Amino acid sequence: MYVKVFRDDIIEGLQKSSNIIPAKTGAAFLRTIWLKAEGETLSIMSTDSNLEFSGAYPARVQTQGLVGVQGRSFYDLVRKLPPGEIAIKTDEAGTHLLIEQGKRKYKLPTNDPSWFQKFSEFPSGETVVWSGDFLSELIDKTAFCISDEDTMEAIACLNVVPGTDKAGERIIRAQGLNGHQFAMLGFRNEDLHAMLPHGGILIQKKYLLELKKWLPAGEIELAIGDKRLFFRTGDKVESFSLPLSYYQYPDVGGFLSKIQSGGAATLKVDRQEFMDALDRIMIFNSENNRCTNLSFTSAEMALFSQGQDVGTANESLSVEFTGDIQKIAFPTRNLIEIMSHFASKQLVYTLSGTEGPCGVTGSDDPDYLVIIMPMKVAEETYYTEEEV
Repeated sequence: MYVKVFRDDIIEGLQKSSNIIPAKTGAAFLRTIWLKAEGETLSIMSTDSNLEFSGAYPARVQTQGLVGVQGRSFYDLVRKLPPGEIAIKTDEAGTHLLIEQGKRKYKLPTNDPSWFQKFSEFPSGETVVWSGDFLSELIDKTAFCISDEDTMEAIACLNVVPGTDKAGERIIRAQGLNGHQFAMLGFRNEDLHAMLPHGGILIQKKYLLELKKWLPAGEIELAIGDKRLFFRTGDKVESFSLPLSYYQYPDVGGFLSKIQSGGAATLKVDRQEFMDALDRIMIFNSENNRCTNLSFTSAEMALFSQGQDVGTANESLSVEFTGDIQKIAFPTRNLIEIMSHFASKQLVYTLSGTEGPCGVTGSDDPDYLVIIMPMKVAEETYYTEEEV
């Protein structure tokens, strides 16, 4: 193989390719970036045996060929080179890859070509045009509520499922659940709604985070295969695919009905003021008490926290509150994180009970709902020893 490319044409592809390969652990063939020169392009490919990345970039191909090289080393080298043309070729024995730029010359060992396995091809059938920006936002707004434990099966996955809204209009809901928090973002895309299977699709959280690293800002194409989900840039230069999961997603209707059926208490509060107050309150959380206690009047909310070694904190905020709940407690850090994903100036908390689900919504975040479970907190009593 012998090819000439410009460093700036391939550096982003090399970065995305190296993102999905293991840094030091795992089999050597999984730490490989594959370079394939043919026609007028240099293809860059990598996989971790589940995720697959492929990109084709303009090049002057002198001799066609395929070669594998230790991915991180090759990327780090090209990343540290200045802009300009780079010559990349294999030696006569095919055991080393030679990289030259002006007077700079480098040599990296190549990997056994028998390690190469054909990558999954982007399906030739039906595709959907979507926004990379919106998909990135969707991941942000739901992934923090998805369990990090792979052994949790379905609740370690994002559920993207077609349905209808209250008016009977078609809507797609992206849902994340971890047992004590739930996020649901609704959006409309007629083509994707028609393509999704009735029960939706499941994507493991660990794959979502890698997908977000790859996502471009502009248009993307999406296709659903029998076992994989495929993405491609609008110009068809890069593609990214990941495996789908086939667990049974939990029925979330039960706790949704508790906050949607009416009769719950409601709290309206300024988002930024609440976040700032909680940020200060969190200083007074301890290992044994990580929550903030909230108590209400119709126009005021009192915040309180105490730790045996860190003292106590009391603040109050002007709010609008209706309902019979007098006191409730939530994990401080979780409340802050939830509010950070909203854009609305004012948030509405729907409280179904002191131990029931609490829904968070905002007028400037349409079709977005986060649910958090309160904490059951026992009153702490501190004892001191006295001499008799």
